[in-house]
Amino acid sequence: MEPADGDDEDEPSTRPMTTAVALSGDGTSIGEARDLATEFLRRAGADHGVAVSARAVDLTRLVVSELVTNARRHAPGPLRMELRITDDAVEVTVRDTARVQLVARPVDPRRVGQHGLEIVMAVVQAFQVRLEPTGKSVTARIALGDRRTDPPPGTS
Repeated sequence: MEPADGDDEDEPSTRPMTTAVALSGDGTSIGEARDLATEFLRRAGADHGVAVSARAVDLTRLVVSELVTNARRHAPGPLRMELRITDDAVEVTVRDTARVQLVARPVDPRRVGQHGLEIVMAVVQAFQVRLEPTGKSVTARIALGDRRTDPPPGTS
């Protein structure tokens, strides 16, 4: 797994910090994706002065785990994860090869498992699924600060 960083020490700090990585889709990709996200946020703080709370790191790791796990389970072929710092948030995008719309299941406390998307929707500022010619991209936006946010409209 080799990240392709869009951040460069010579570029102005007003440009968004980004990184992207191709993931194999095997069992190691989930942990590798979490580690990449953690390191990306650490660098955002240490190297670029971005204020990143411990809560934001934890939530980003959770969202990355859920999105990569979902893609790995339901999409054949390789995955791609992109991370981007914009304003006061980090955007996590996972691209896969399954051209299928994601839909959160209705809340059912008796259901065992399959709550990942519900959890993601509860902790993000925004959530979007876009069908593309070769699959789909799923983007979640997570606040970098500690303040809690309401779930995205239409997800309650």
